[in-house]
Amino acid sequence: MQNFRNYYQILGITKDATPEEVKKAYRRLARQYHPDMNPGDASAEEKFKDVGEAYEILADTGKRAQYDQFSRFWKQTGFQASATPKAKAWNTRTSGRSASDEVDFSQFRDFNSFVDQLLNRREEEAAAQRTAVRDPYRPGTTKTSYTVPRETPRNAEARLTVPLEKAFVGGRERIRLEDGRSLEVNMPAGMVSGQKIRLKGQGVAGGDLYLKIDVAPHPFYKLDGADLFCELPLTPSEAVLGGAIEVPTLDGLVKMMIPVGVRAGQKLRLAGKGYPLDSRRGDQIVEIMIVAPKEISPEERDLYEKIRQIETFSPRATLIP
Repeated sequence: MQNFRNYYQILGITKDATPEEVKKAYRRLARQYHPDMNPGDASAEEKFKDVGEAYEILADTGKRAQYDQFSRFWKQTGFQASATPKAKAWNTRTSGRSASDEVDFSQFRDFNSFVDQLLNRREEEAAAQRTAVRDPYRPGTTKTSYTVPRETPRNAEARLTVPLEKAFVGGRERIRLEDGRSLEVNMPAGMVSGQKIRLKGQGVAGGDLYLKIDVAPHPFYKLDGADLFCELPLTPSEAVLGGAIEVPTLDGLVKMMIPVGVRAGQKLRLAGKGYPLDSRRGDQIVEIMIVAPKEISPEERDLYEKIRQIETFSPRATLIP
């Protein structure tokens, strides 16, 4: 019998694959070879048809059992189309025979005939996998339509980790999902961890896809509600003398006045420079750190020596009993 097709091999699965494994393999290959993804590629079109046919049979328990029975008979030594095992022929629509009953495979002139009867296509050409229909967008022409097993639309969820700066501004972004798809997403400004973004029709079989947002940790900022916290290092001279310095914010560098004699651990506030949350924007809280240099030039050392000789401030004065 000619044209035999190994449906397990077509889907890239083993004969003991579970129904869920069959479905997973079909989804992946149908997406890979779909004509819309491979315009003008005849080879991909044929593979797409084979994948759909394989799934239609292997996803149905009864059809799969009959196909497995045929496969065992086909592999027998000396098998020919004219072989006549003593078993009554069956019909999937009317005979009522179980999948485990023997079948007279000699009634089929080739493998395609066997598949046609298995899929009820012997008398219903409209159920064939490919049909020529009128293309409503190009009058007078035809296009190819495909009949593949339909799945129930289901919502799906995927995680998306975004940098804090991107979560702050939002905007259009092209992302790649774990299943290999690439999508352009319009992300809102002010996203927070745990937030979900709905992508209509991007789930399973036309369902919706929900992107669960994770805002990645930032090396400088720490987000707490609508407020941003950061640590700002100052030199000893900056701490003593004070003055205007530039501080990073999500809006860019801004000038902040450091008070004279600021202390380590002291917190300063930049109003309205925090994170947008619930139609308001928080503040940026700047915690002061005083950092002494580990390496200094000879000139700097001389100046520090002079300061030490003339300074009157004693931070340990209160420790003397």
